[in-house]
Formats: sequence, structure tokens, C-alpha cells
Amino acid sequence: MRALQLLVLVFSGLVGAQQQALMDYLERRLLAIEDRISLWHEQTSRYASELREFKQQMVAQLEGLGKSREALQSELDTVGTRVDRVEREMDYLETQNGAQPCVDVDDKLVEQQVMVVKERNKAKYAKLTDCSDMISSIKAMKILKRVGGTKGMWTKDMGSANGKVYILNGTDDNTLYEFGTVREFTSSQGTSGATTIQLPSSWRGMGHAVYKNHLYYVKKGEGLMKFDLQKSIVVDSAVFPAKNHLPVYSLNPETVIDLAVDEEGLWAIYATQENERHISLAKIDPKTLDIEQMWDTPCVREDAEAAFVICGTVYVVYNSKLPSRSRIQCVFDVSDMVTNDDAPHVYFPKRYGTHSSLKYSPVEQLLYAWDDGYQILYKLQMKKKLEV
Repeated sequence: MRALQLLVLVFSGLVGAQQQALMDYLERRLLAIEDRISLWHEQTSRYASELREFKQQMVAQLEGLGKSREALQSELDTVGTRVDRVEREMDYLETQNGAQPCVDVDDKLVEQQVMVVKERNKAKYAKLTDCSDMISSIKAMKILKRVGGTKGMWTKDMGSANGKVYILNGTDDNTLYEFGTVREFTSSQGTSGATTIQLPSSWRGMGHAVYKNHLYYVKKGEGLMKFDLQKSIVVDSAVFPAKNHLPVYSLNPETVIDLAVDEEGLWAIYATQENERHISLAKIDPKTLDIEQMWDTPCVREDAEAAFVICGTVYVVYNSKLPSRSRIQCVFDVSDMVTNDDAPHVYFPKRYGTHSSLKYSPVEQLLYAWDDGYQILYKLQMKKKLEV
């Protein structure tokens, strides 16, 4: 019996020793794991700090590279614009003094080539435009004021919503009047409340446009001028690449080039001796004054008084030498979605005389008209081109 008790005591001592050894081992392992976790936290914190510093360095370097890229792009654009202008003016001079061809060319072949180029231009333009509005009718008319002479032009900035109103009185002057709002214009005595801006050269006719804080006007000599209205300086000029200009409207012979703005940008309506009976149309790049495309329209100059462009469609307004009701009698759509047969017969309300200028605002869908010294607004009713 004593032997059994002794054996139990010995066995219990061995089990207790093993348990203590196991506990010591587990404690050591836990301490080792805690040390590793602490080291991992320190390394993670250090790596995160280094990563933040690296990210800040990369952001600074990317900003520097972005500024360098913008400066380089600006220089390249400037050089490209100058090269394009030199090429355009050289082409213009060559058309003025072109050499006689030394071989005979088949007329039919030339006509075929011209048609191919026109079709390519049409396809190219169709990819650039998604505007599809056209005039349905004149919804309302409002006479705001009478200021200035028989002929002139008034407009807003057709490329922004700043609300400023600009007055160009007469057919040959260099003084531009700027009002802060239409209300200021209508409540002022004449042009007494306006800011006066002196242009460096006189304009010609009534075919000017204000677009994105710039005045685009035609100076004497048929050159195009781009005037920054915020800095009061000329920022660009160009020779219009068409020779032997004619008055674009027979009822307003002072206007040789009529600049217009629509949803797609800046346009020029003009006429030349080459196509003397009809009006032509050109799309202008407002940044560089380059001519992007040109079209001959079926609209005649005779008895035309003004025109404007909406969604790539030019609307020519006609009257008579003894003023009667103005009417849209001819349209031309550069994308061929609208023809004269499709266009509605739109008559303007009877007024005082004939329009000397009509300027379309794509922001408001209004026409700004100058009629015998009266400043008039026409509210337009629009519809889609493909609607019957």
C-alpha cells in the first residue's frame, strides 16, 4: 500500500514538473511573438512615413512637370499659330499673283475633285456637330430703346453669361460702349452710363461679334481683329483669305464681312466677285482666326439685309428698298439636314425700317436687332431639324 502511494506521489511530481515546463515554454513563445509584433508595428510605421514622404516628393515633381508641360505646350501653340498664319498669308498672296498653269486640265476632272473635297468636308463637319435646333417662328418682340444712328449693332457676349451689353454705333468708328446689364442700358440716358472703350482702329460695317470676352471686328481694309475686352488690347489679327470682297447684303452695303456666333462657335458670312450673286459662309477658329471650312450657299445677295447662324444653319433675311416686312427667305445648313423647302416661312413683325444687324444669342435663343436706331429683341421659337 505504501509503495502505491509512493508511486502516485512520484507520478504527480513528474506531471507537475512537465506542466510547469510547458507553461514556461508557452510564456517564452508569447514573449517572442509580442516582440515580433512590436517590431512589425515599428517597421510598418517607418514604411508608412517613408511612403508619405515619397508621395509628397512625387506630387511636387509631377506639379513641376505639369507646369513645364503647360509652358512648352503654350510655346508650341504660339509657334504653330504663327506658322499657320504665315502659310495662310502666303496662300493668299499666291492667289493674288498666281502663276498660269502650264498644262490643260480636264474641267470634268476638276469638278469631280471639287465634289470629293466638298463631300469629305461635309462628313468631317457632321462628326463635329451635335446641335439640331432650327427656327420654328418668332415668338415675341420687345423694343428696348432708341440710341445712336440709323445703322449700328448691339449685342451681348454670346459665349458667356456675364450679362454685359455692347453698343457699336454707326458703320465707321472706333468707340465701343459697354453696359453692365440690359437694365443699365435701358435706364441710362443715351450712352451716358456706359464704359467707353477706344479701339486701336476703326471698324467697317455692322458685322461684328463679342465672344468669350473678346470683340471680333472687321477693320478698314477687310482685316479681322481680335480685341481682349478685359485687357483692352489687340491679341490677334488676320487677313481674311478671300479676294475681291463685295458687300454681303445689298440693303446694307457697308457690311463686307458679317461675323456671327452660334452654339458651335464663330462664323463669317461674306461675298466675293467669284460668286458675286450669292452669299458664302466660313467657319472660323476663334482662338487663331484660322478658316476651318468654307461653303458657297444658294442665298442671293440682292435684297438681303442681314443674316445669322443657328446650329450650323445660316438664315438670310430679306426686305425691299422701300422697307416692308422682313422675312427669312433662304437658309443653308452645312450638314444638309435643312433645305429651303423644309424651312418655315418666318416673317418679322412690322417695324420702322430695315435691320442693319441681327445677332443671335445661343445662350438665350434671342435675336439682338438694330432697326433705324431702335434696339430690339426677338424671342425665337425653336424645333428640331428633323421634325416636320
